[in-house]
Amino acid sequence: MKHGGADPDEDLVIRVGRGEPAAVKALVARKLPRLLALARRMLGDQIEAEDVAQEVFLRTWKQAANWRPGEARFDTWMHRVALNLCYDRLRRRREEPTAEPPEQIDPGPAPDRGLAASETGRQVAAAMMALPDRQREAITLCHYQELSNIDAAALMGISIEALESLLARARRALRAALADVAAS
Repeated sequence: MKHGGADPDEDLVIRVGRGEPAAVKALVARKLPRLLALARRMLGDQIEAEDVAQEVFLRTWKQAANWRPGEARFDTWMHRVALNLCYDRLRRRREEPTAEPPEQIDPGPAPDRGLAASETGRQVAAAMMALPDRQREAITLCHYQELSNIDAAALMGISIEALESLLARARRALRAALADVAAS
């Protein structure tokens, strides 16, 4: 997959491949917040999101020296690795029987959450986690990660039309799930 224009991360990745500590630090500073946000939204768990981000960076260090500029943007590759790791974890969750039922999120407001914004954020997060994985991925990439439909579709390995269909279904589901929030 080729993209027009230079990869904004190309220089940094080359320097990381050479083992330059300053480049490693710069790459983490540049990429960590978005990778954490992506994984947190896909998994609904901060600790798991941190584990995914750590694994993405481990793979980045291992692959940086072999990176071939021009085939795909490095950022796209990192997002794809993060999404694959998230899907692996989501699959394992479905496959692992547990001795006791998972702890349920209390649907009522927590005692320390007096602000309406906190409650709204919790409801949005719960509605996002209730979406099917592919719909949540589409919304996360386009809305929260601010990727274009073209980039998000390429990252997901689907057509733009399929992405737009996922987005439309996800938005309908979110509207229905959050109708009471919008009314208040």
